[in-house]
Amino acid sequence: MQRLVQDIKTGQLNHLYLLYGEEAYLRRQYRDRLKEALIGDDNMNYHYYEGKNISIGEVIDQAETLPFFSEKRLIVIENSGLLKSGGEQLAEYLADFPQTTYFLLVESQIDKRSKLYKTIASKGCCVEFAIQDEETLKRWILGMMKKENKKISQRDLNLLLEKTGTDMENIRKETEKLFCYCLDKEIISGQDIEEICTKQIGNHIFDMVSAIAEGKQEKALNLYYELLAQKEPPMRILFLIARQFNLLYQVKELRGKGYQNKVIGEKVGLPGFIAGKYCTQASRFKAEELRDALEACVEAEEAIKTGRMNDNMSVEILIIKYSGLH
Repeated sequence: MQRLVQDIKTGQLNHLYLLYGEEAYLRRQYRDRLKEALIGDDNMNYHYYEGKNISIGEVIDQAETLPFFSEKRLIVIENSGLLKSGGEQLAEYLADFPQTTYFLLVESQIDKRSKLYKTIASKGCCVEFAIQDEETLKRWILGMMKKENKKISQRDLNLLLEKTGTDMENIRKETEKLFCYCLDKEIISGQDIEEICTKQIGNHIFDMVSAIAEGKQEKALNLYYELLAQKEPPMRILFLIARQFNLLYQVKELRGKGYQNKVIGEKVGLPGFIAGKYCTQASRFKAEELRDALEACVEAEEAIKTGRMNDNMSVEILIIKYSGLH
């Protein structure tokens, strides 16, 4: 990313960029910054293509056309899937194209073995925007707080991240809601966060599995019914429950090998501030219970897909069964 920032700062811009990775907020931010640096508000020489049905022939025709009263023409291709498959024609073209044209490709997922990726890597600049780590997110939030003359304690900052998750776009939206809610307050409290920040479905699932682990069947079912009321499909809820049990099983295995929370978080892809909670939750289950729960999730999915059981009822039975073990 440092090279990209430097390119924008100096104005020494490459003719070919690829921005990729899971962090959509940063991808969009740098897409827009590159557009501004390259052509500003010149829309006559700007062409935007999105989706999987892009005509590569049309893109090439645009690239071959001289810019209108300008030295640059910018072509942006976003969410095309070409970096996973079908990008061979574009890869061949990008090996040698007019120096008046600039290409910017923006994708969430790529295959580094693809011909298109290899071409861009050799001819241009590839920048990955991965999910940011805990400390980076905290610094970013504190930066936003400072601009608004707000303060927050370390404990409540952790609570905010637990509520929002690690998606930067969601963090930005929830933080802006907090600023509006706490307009006349200097310090943002945990109570403010609890009252205003929307609970993510992942946190909802975590609480549901916690209730199952504690044998609180009624609470687990009520959380499930809340998700249904929010129009969450039972199959998606089942998938997330299975994912949660799988994470807990991995965490329990790693904890049994003597790993500490931070290392466990790194190995299973959990932020450090959440890994401890998962370790605590995993300790409430036996390893064989987590294995059985995973198998039960697979069986429930099969029962739904084969029509042997209603999706709503299948998930409900799963919750009742495992919350009755404790």
